[in-house]
Amino acid sequence: MRTLLISLLLLMVGTTYAQVTYTHADSLTICRLLAKADTKTTTLWFARQFLGIPYVAHTLEVNDDEQLVVNTRQLDCTTLVETVMALTICAHQGKRTWNDYLTALRTLRYRQGVMNGYTSRLHYFSDWIRDKQAMGIVTEIQSPNPPFTAVQQVKVDYMSTHPTAYKALKAQPKLVPVIRQQEQQLTGVKARYIPKSALRRSTKALRQAVKDGDIIAITCNKKGLDIAHLGFAVWQKDGLHLLNASMIHKKVVLEPMTFYRYLQKHPSHTGIRVIRLK
Repeated sequence: MRTLLISLLLLMVGTTYAQVTYTHADSLTICRLLAKADTKTTTLWFARQFLGIPYVAHTLEVNDDEQLVVNTRQLDCTTLVETVMALTICAHQGKRTWNDYLTALRTLRYRQGVMNGYTSRLHYFSDWIRDKQAMGIVTEIQSPNPPFTAVQQVKVDYMSTHPTAYKALKAQPKLVPVIRQQEQQLTGVKARYIPKSALRRSTKALRQAVKDGDIIAITCNKKGLDIAHLGFAVWQKDGLHLLNASMIHKKVVLEPMTFYRYLQKHPSHTGIRVIRLK
């Protein structure tokens, strides 16, 4: 029965949105996972299905014009989160088709879910959080205090001050002022976060504040940036761990060390913001 369902789903692969970049392997993976899922399938279940997938950066920058890129064969920290969240949304809503997944992914990746060129993509994760909260898709957890004892005041300008580092901005300088305006609108936004010192012990307050499968956004003090890295929270016997697409391990892994120890190895990381799917 399950094989038949997968086959039926794959027959729909040819009916896609315009401006979508993907391979048959990508559509096969998505349809297979959705066929296995139900309305109770967790975010972590989906995340674990990608363990071992190679880490590759800049997989969304493959076209001259903005397209909805689906790549389940190569992931970075952001595309892992987007892929897993889109699958989870589909599963919880009882949606199982390829087009359902494309709709969910597009809704997550672009401002108000509308793909309208490169500048409609949500490039800063603080902007992503704000936009998806406004759409009613996620909630940012910012209480109680403790452990949310610190406040981040967003100040971003990295993209507009380093345009040659981005394929689209280098090719189309006219987009830089648009990005700069978006940065200015985001700068000044405040959010409470858990400082990394508070992750040393698995307190009752910490366990109540951070749940398995929550998105973990690592805050940083790097000039012009807001978030350094993303992943999913996983509680184990020795404490909180991070499931992430790791540049260090060169693949998607569940970090063997505790999250506290992980953060100590990155001096520029200051703490974590916690985002939960509604």
